[in-house]
Amino acid sequence: MGAISEDDLIARFFAPIAGPGALALKDDAACLTPPPGCDLILTKDALVAGVHFFADDPPEAIARKALRVNVSDLAAKGADPLGFLLALALPIGVETDWIEAFARGLGQDAARWAIPLLGGDTVKTPGPAMVSVTALGTAPTGRMVPRTGVRAGDLLFVSGTIGDSALGLRARLAPQRFAALSQGARQHLLARYLDPEPRLALARALREHASAGMDVSDGLVGDLTKMLRSSGVSAVIRLCDAPLSDAAKAAVAMEPALFETAMTGGDDYELLVAASPQKAKELQDDARAAGVPLTLIGEAVAGAGPLRFIGADGAQMRFARGSFSHF
Repeated sequence: MGAISEDDLIARFFAPIAGPGALALKDDAACLTPPPGCDLILTKDALVAGVHFFADDPPEAIARKALRVNVSDLAAKGADPLGFLLALALPIGVETDWIEAFARGLGQDAARWAIPLLGGDTVKTPGPAMVSVTALGTAPTGRMVPRTGVRAGDLLFVSGTIGDSALGLRARLAPQRFAALSQGARQHLLARYLDPEPRLALARALREHASAGMDVSDGLVGDLTKMLRSSGVSAVIRLCDAPLSDAAKAAVAMEPALFETAMTGGDDYELLVAASPQKAKELQDDARAAGVPLTLIGEAVAGAGPLRFIGADGAQMRFARGSFSHF
């Protein structure tokens, strides 16, 4: 990192992107007053080099991903961003240019999502780089969308497309496996891994119409199981209806086993949404108006039995591993 001190690093790279409550990053804490009539929603995700991103990824992309996965959690709760705290552990010897590029990417996304930096910490580490973000959001009092709100009879939706990021990771680890895909398809999959797109545009629609919400970070199959289990219900899921991009369809057509990768691999950062049949049309209409359509993939049913995942042939599908897990 050269001769730059921690104070100089903060003042040069991070103070310019800090919000008013950050007190110019000159204090040990931020001071923030939530808007009247709102609950404070908090979430935290940590990213580690070699686990969540490649050490040689562009620093701007690492910064964007660290912030976006947290914005995705806020979106799933129907929350509007308020600000974030950043902990950054940098390997010994990291170049100032790397930090400058990281801060630039972070600042651009903070402006895009209207979520200013409020404070944090920077440290050196003998191990891999680590980025930890704590995001704060607000929702009208009592209106946060819980994971645990699914009821029997609710319809289950997923936003966007599923599996692109998991396939993009496989394409990066084993490019020869995807050599038959067009360059455009490979680029699409790689970009979805590098730059997830949080569905913040759906936050208001979820607040208004959803009974439960969760973002898909560890795989559609596994995260559906978590959401339904925590709600005390089961479901019949038509995985044959799960939305795939043209690039993912091409990859699965090339190698059918990749469908399981797409359904269980994770890093989608799409939203799982449950809504009663009475509210489903309004939910879909509002989502369509927000530019992020929702696809109906199943229905919650009473009971605590295992979820039933149905394939294109009508048979039940089973998976060796339902989702990504650190442990």
